[in-house]
Amino acid sequence: MASPLPSADARHKPVMLAEVLSALAPRDGGIYVDGTFGAGGYTRGLLTAADCRVLAIDRDPDAITGGTALVAAFPERLTLVEGHFSDMENLAERFGITMIDGATLDIGVSSMQIDQAARGFSFAKDGPLDMRMSQSGLSAADIVNAAEAGQLTRIIGVLGEERKARAIAHAIVKARSEAPIRTTQELVRAIERATGRQRPQDRIHPATRTFQALRIYVNRELEELGLALAAAERLLKPGGRLAVVTFHSLEDRIVKRFFAERSGKTPSSSRHMPGREAGEEARFIPVFRGHQEASVAETADNPRARSAKLRAGERTSAPALALNLEDIAVPSVEGRRN
Repeated sequence: MASPLPSADARHKPVMLAEVLSALAPRDGGIYVDGTFGAGGYTRGLLTAADCRVLAIDRDPDAITGGTALVAAFPERLTLVEGHFSDMENLAERFGITMIDGATLDIGVSSMQIDQAARGFSFAKDGPLDMRMSQSGLSAADIVNAAEAGQLTRIIGVLGEERKARAIAHAIVKARSEAPIRTTQELVRAIERATGRQRPQDRIHPATRTFQALRIYVNRELEELGLALAAAERLLKPGGRLAVVTFHSLEDRIVKRFFAERSGKTPSSSRHMPGREAGEEARFIPVFRGHQEASVAETADNPRARSAKLRAGERTSAPALALNLEDIAVPSVEGRRN
């Protein structure tokens, strides 16, 4: 059925692939969206599991370039497009797709991006302080060198869940007053002014949460996730399935809340939807209870899978709900740019 596959880079293994495919249950003739193409692991899995069509999306130009071999292997069944997964409806319409049988999202930064020092995602590798997934727009260096201390505190505290956010923000402001912060290691040194260096007993590096916060802010990751969930809700046909893999609590909270809001069990707290009540018609029904985690064997083989959580829902025939980001726990950072 399938063409011979180009080999996947062993460093970039798709997390929980078997569980994602089980949740989506791909079928011959179906149409699926892989909203986070990356190295193509989920897309490859879908195309191999069934004689289906896949629209694969990634905002990173490097991922699009890297996917040319997979497109060549499945020229009639794979469409790979550069764009944001929050825009999947418009991207699908561009290729004549109005309804889909399934969608999958793998949220956060990819191992390919982390591994490239020049992309600036990793505090473990010295490189330009960039962090832009799309390689356009404001960079992390732009934010670090221009934002006021109060704004940096909100970014680091809310999006990084960092308890020392205020001290780190003031340390950054002091460091940039001496010289602009342009590289990842310059930022690490500024953070360490407030936190001290990593000690043997420390579970994570002191810069971890600050780097996470800046990455999320630069790429508007949580807003994008909320918008993508809603777009998938509108695109999925009845019986279609949505499978989402998250890697930290902020992401998982949004996905969990989204499915709860759409299950008919959780009343809205938003003033924008005063008429919604618990028990209204469900838009999604769970594919399995709660969430799934990676197996012991997978986490031993792929450390990135340790924090992964998979949630999945099956679309009903009820009309899609309007989205309010506040209702699905997307945190706001007051005073952020438009």
